[in-house]
Amino acid sequence: MPSLAEKQQQLIARFQLIEDAHERLTAIVARGKKWPGLTEDQRTEAHRVPGCTSRVWLAGRIENGRCHFQMDADSPLVKGLVALLCELYDGATATEIASVEPEIFPALHLDRQLSPTRLNGLASVRAMIRSFAQSHLAS
Repeated sequence: MPSLAEKQQQLIARFQLIEDAHERLTAIVARGKKWPGLTEDQRTEAHRVPGCTSRVWLAGRIENGRCHFQMDADSPLVKGLVALLCELYDGATATEIASVEPEIFPALHLDRQLSPTRLNGLASVRAMIRSFAQSHLAS
């Protein structure tokens, strides 16, 4: 299994193949539709990501020492972006998640295309993923 840093580079390389920025976002939205969503009973305030304009839910679990994430969002674009973060961190150890920051958005120039509000929301998702991992570091 590749390290989290290697996985991030693979994701960046995969999306860099799509040169057109609009097509890249379309591909990210399409991936979001394929990511495992949450059931209606998991879409609770406990799983809701604070600081997002769109409603976003994130649930994490540990299996065999690795973190796994499910998510859902009201907006297709936000769902795709959050799924990208979940895909990056899914299957990583809590230690890796706590220490590796996402470079994917600036590497794909998404930070230039997204509004400050969306970027702040993604930072909130990252904070929730990091918090989940840190709460399981001793486990």
